[in-house]
Amino acid sequence: MKIVKIALISLLAVLGNAAYASSSLYSEKVTIQTLAETDTFKVYGNCGMCKATIEGALKDVKGIEKAEWDIEAKMMYVTYDKKLISLDGIKKKIAAVGYDTDKFRASDETYGELPGCCQYERPENETKNK
Repeated sequence: MKIVKIALISLLAVLGNAAYASSSLYSEKVTIQTLAETDTFKVYGNCGMCKATIEGALKDVKGIEKAEWDIEAKMMYVTYDKKLISLDGIKKKIAAVGYDTDKFRASDETYGELPGCCQYERPENETKNK
């Protein structure tokens, strides 16, 4: 009986060490390096509704970690994974909801559907669709 107890205790000690070693190896394997990049660019708009729509255009986009539009400065601050979405892709999504960026112009139709308070003075030559 004494031999069985010793064998059982030895087995538990070996299994405990194996589990610890396994969990240590596992934690090293799941270390993830983020490839997030932060960029800033001009987005035209006027008010809080503009802010909600502009930021909302990026809310569920894969690769976007953070998107914040500054009403006063008319600047978008976006943190994203450039392997999942490009900066041009981000700007196109904003233009698709009616807001001109420094590079892409919203369609006249989409811009015209914005509420009156959101219809900003559009730049003529600054934005270009590429």
